[in-house]
Amino acid sequence: MAKMSAEVLRTIWKELTHASHFDRVMNGVKIVSAGGGNVVAEMSVTEADTNRGGTLHGGLTSTIVDSVSTVGLMTTGPNLPGVSVDLSVSFLKAAKIGDIISIESETVKVGGSLAFLRVVLKNKQTGDVIALGSHTKFLVSPKNKL
Repeated sequence: MAKMSAEVLRTIWKELTHASHFDRVMNGVKIVSAGGGNVVAEMSVTEADTNRGGTLHGGLTSTIVDSVSTVGLMTTGPNLPGVSVDLSVSFLKAAKIGDIISIESETVKVGGSLAFLRVVLKNKQTGDVIALGSHTKFLVSPKNKL
C-alpha cells in the first residue's frame, strides 16, 4: 500500500465519521492537513460532545486521540491502521461548548511491529493544552499476525 494523500485521507475520514457505527462521534472533527506521519485537525465543541458538566467528554477526547493518531500513522507508508495495544490520555484543562480545539498528531516511531504516536489537543483561541495523548499500535502484517 502506497502513502495516502491528504485528499484520500479526508475522503476516508468523511466516510468513517458519517457512518452508522461508533466512529460517527468524530463527525465534528475536520482534518486540516495530513502527511508524513502528522495530522492537524480541528473541531468546535458542541453540546453533543460534552459531559453532564458541560465540558468536552473524556471518552470523546480518548476517541480523538485514537482516531486522529491512526490517520497520521496511515500517512507514513505501507501501514495498515493496526490495532491499539496502549492508549493513555492526560486531561489538563476543560473545553467548553463553543471552544475551537486544535488537534496535532505526530507519529513518533514506526518499528517492525509497533508504532508510537502522540497527540496534543489545545484550545485554539487561548493556546491552553486540554489533553495529551499517547497511543501504541500493533502493526498487523503477514509477518505480524494477531
